[in-house]
Formats: sequence, C-alpha cells, structure tokens
Amino acid sequence: MNLVYADEHGNVFDHPDYIGLGRSGDMIVEIMEDELIPLPEGATLVSLPFTRPIGLDPDSGEMLALPGGAQAVGALLPQGYTRLCLPGYAKSDKKEKLPLFGYTAVVWKDGGFYVTAEQSDDPERWDPLNCDRKELNVQVERLLAKYPENRLYKHLSHCALGYECLTASNTFLTRWEGAVPVSYSCNAGCFGCISEQPEDSGFLAPQTRMNFKPTVDEVVQIMLEQLKEPDSIISFGQGCEGEPSTQVKIIVEAIKRVREQTSLGYININTNAGLTDFMRAIVDAGLDLMRVSTISAIDEHYNAYYKPRGYTLHNVERSLKYAADKGVYTSINYLIFPGVTDREEEIEAMIGFAKRTGLKLIQMRNLNIDPESYLELIPKAQGEIYGMKQMLDILREELPDVVIGSYTHVPPAEFRRAVTR
Repeated sequence: MNLVYADEHGNVFDHPDYIGLGRSGDMIVEIMEDELIPLPEGATLVSLPFTRPIGLDPDSGEMLALPGGAQAVGALLPQGYTRLCLPGYAKSDKKEKLPLFGYTAVVWKDGGFYVTAEQSDDPERWDPLNCDRKELNVQVERLLAKYPENRLYKHLSHCALGYECLTASNTFLTRWEGAVPVSYSCNAGCFGCISEQPEDSGFLAPQTRMNFKPTVDEVVQIMLEQLKEPDSIISFGQGCEGEPSTQVKIIVEAIKRVREQTSLGYININTNAGLTDFMRAIVDAGLDLMRVSTISAIDEHYNAYYKPRGYTLHNVERSLKYAADKGVYTSINYLIFPGVTDREEEIEAMIGFAKRTGLKLIQMRNLNIDPESYLELIPKAQGEIYGMKQMLDILREELPDVVIGSYTHVPPAEFRRAVTR
C-alpha cells in the first residue's frame, strides 16, 4: 500500500517506495489490511495544507516525512462511511490549522485508491450523485415563486445551491429528510462549530448561520410541503443554525398546527438536548424522532468541546430518557475521532450512556476538526486505545439492540407514535 501525497499544485501521486501510514490521535500507526476499502463513490481527495506526508521506508523500517513541498493527502468520506484512521502527516507549520473537515487516511493499492474506513450505513440517499442539480434548480424556483415571502425558503436556497447541502436540497425536492432551520442562537460554544466561530479561534466556519427568527407560518409551510409521504422526514436543527430548542415556542406551535392537518411523515429534531424542560415540551407536542449531538459520555471531555451554557451532560441524558420513555425514536449524532473515541474509558462510558437512555440508534459521524487543536483541548487517555474497528465491534456486541448507522432513519413500525397519528 503506497503512500499518497500531493505536490504544491495539488497534483496527487503515489510514492513508488514508501508505504502509506495513518494516525490514531497523535500517534503515527501502520495501516492494517482489514482496515482498507476502495475509495467510495462520492468521496473527495484533498491535500492538507501546511503538512508533510509521513511514510514507512520498508528497507530501513523508518517512518520518514517527504522532503520539499509535498503535502499529505486525505479523503473526505460521504455519509455512510466511518473513518478508522487519520492521514499520516506532521505539521510543517504548527501554528497553522487545517480547515474543518474530517480527514481520512488514503493509500494506493492494487491500482486504485483505498481508504481506512468501514461502511456503517447505506450511502445511496446521501450520495451527491443522486441529487439532480438541474431538477433542484427547477424546484428551488418553483417553491420560491410559490412562497415569495418565506425567508426560510430563501435561506435554504443558498444552502442547497451554494453549499450543496443535501438536506436543504431535499427540502426543495420534497423527498427523504428535509431541513427546517429555526434558530440563530445557541446555548453551547462548540469548539468545532461549522456555522459560527469566534474571531480569534483561527478557524473559518464553512457555513453562514441564519440571522433571523422565522415565523410559525414560514416553518409550517415548509413542514407541510415536506410531509406528503408516509416515510418523509422534516428536521429541525441544521448546520446553518444554532440550537433549535431555543425557539421552543415556534417549534411547539408549528408541530401542533402541522399535526392538525396531516399525520404523514416524521418530525425530527437534531439537538444538543441540554434544555430539558424545552425538550419535554417539544416531545409532548408530537415529536417522532430525536437525534442528540454528542462527542463523549464523559463530562470532562463533553464540556471541553461543547462549552455548554446553563446545562450539563446530565441534562442531555435526562432529555433522551424522557423522549425514549414517551415513545420517541432516539439516536445520537456521535462525533468520532480515531485515537479518542476508541479509548477504553470512552467506550465504557458510551455503553453505559446508551443503556441508561434507551438509545435506538448511534449515528457515527466523522468529526470535522483540526486534529492538533482537538487533541490539545480534550483530556489525555486514561486506558488502552483499542482502534476504531475494534471499538465498532465492541459496541455492536455490548449493545445488540442499538443500530450502528450513519444518518437518521425512518423507525420500525412499532415506534410510530400514537400522539402524532
């Protein structure tokens, strides 16, 4: 498996002599054959600025950084794939920070690119190739014309056409899972927030957060357009907004009005679930699905990343348990990072968290972050580091009733809530 690298112009090469390596946390590691799969459709190769690729010289057994202007290369995986290793690199300038993406190790093998990843879900619905851009443009124009005063549709049109956000695109294509953002504020200060960063953070947020408070009418219009099929999903809580539950009154009123008009589809919220009383009100209004974002089930690690304001991880756990007890199909958006998520103490804590809250689904999401900045932020490892592949195996064995996936699913029939039907 040959080292893959890029020159200063972004041209990608495989090294004829050096073996490709990966990273687990801050450790350079050898890549195992059973960690490799062919580069998936929809994946993107990117060079990592301000880095030097590290390979293994098979003759000397030394790990060496390529000289000159060579840069490390990583793969950005599509939905449905869980990364197992970071690219093997060293920073050429330690003051520089990598853009907020989830980089995966890539090598050249048997005449093609391979990545250290495992397929954890069916990628079809989130494959960018399955989004017809011409049809999307037509549908954007149609809905903007139908609802000329709806600011949410104008906002989402930029997300769909500019950022090529697939959830926003689904809103205009009225299929699968669509987006309805509601909040410009947040009760957390996430270190890796993709919609808002402090000026002194050193990171550039890849998306622009919405800057207005929508009306209930604007929200209801989008929800009713989306919820026209039994398996359709409409989701509060998007990458372009803050914490949706801070707009609890809008959400509760919108859910009630929508459910007075249709029982079709599923209403979902993507949330940090820290505002337990607000979450209870949203659940009681008729929520069907809840996906809670977390990076850890350990307080110290959670607090270091999320910087919660006025809530704790215990509030998150209470919200999840309340929703599960009320028949909501609950999941977590688990932000994972090789060398951290696969630590012994992290695995044990997550197994306990899942059992206590009655989780139905764990969505594995590759954390978009500059690795060095993240590793400086979180606590040091306390126990063994098992590796991502073994971590996934342990979770499947210890949590046999929990689905390990990658994105929000329509729940089994037994979880269809009577309150919304």
